[in-house]
Amino acid sequence: MTSRKTAEQLPLAFEHDPATGRDDLLIAEPVDAAVAMIDAWPHWPAPVVIIAGPVGSGKSHLAAIWREKAGAALIEAKAGTGAEEAAEHGPVLIEDADRHGFDDRTLFHIINNVRQHGHTLLITSRLWPMSWPVDLPDLRSRLKAATVVEIGEPDDELLSQVIVKLFADRQLFVDDRLVAYMVARMERSLEAAQTLVERLDRLALARGSRITRTLAQEVLGEMVGGED
Repeated sequence: MTSRKTAEQLPLAFEHDPATGRDDLLIAEPVDAAVAMIDAWPHWPAPVVIIAGPVGSGKSHLAAIWREKAGAALIEAKAGTGAEEAAEHGPVLIEDADRHGFDDRTLFHIINNVRQHGHTLLITSRLWPMSWPVDLPDLRSRLKAATVVEIGEPDDELLSQVIVKLFADRQLFVDDRLVAYMVARMERSLEAAQTLVERLDRLALARGSRITRTLAQEVLGEMVGGED
């Protein structure tokens, strides 16, 4: 006898393009300071701004908005990439600095060029810059002078907004009561929200059903069980 799970058809892994315009930005207390900083450009308190926050907290969304607004070039702080020269000619963006890595001297020269030529640099990271593996004392000094904005841990309001947006990015719309049910029972992280929505979407496709409370209960139970 074939079990229900093995009988389910595995749906194709379609890519879902997130809406990244300014009007699509989620507004809630944990991200207010970061949003205000992006909106304040070019009147920043320092030429270098670092937005730090957990996975899925909206850093890339904010960076995309700022990149379009400032006409910034996306660069990598690594030798031989032309990043130092780009910083001489206009605003520049470095995403996920802690995850993608960087060359100390290259990043040091990028910051110097930004300061010297009156431009701006936005860096996104999961970690505060003082936690980065920096060996060059001059670079550490430059990073201390940067303006760091933290995206805080999500509250219920932000988690609800994120779940609604993640479903909307997939052209799916769920009842507010179902969203509240999930938020009350899920792990308090934006990464967990992404995982929950992805699993629900795939399971609903596999079974040819709507996203219901029963389906959500099943996925939430699997997620909690998987942590043991």
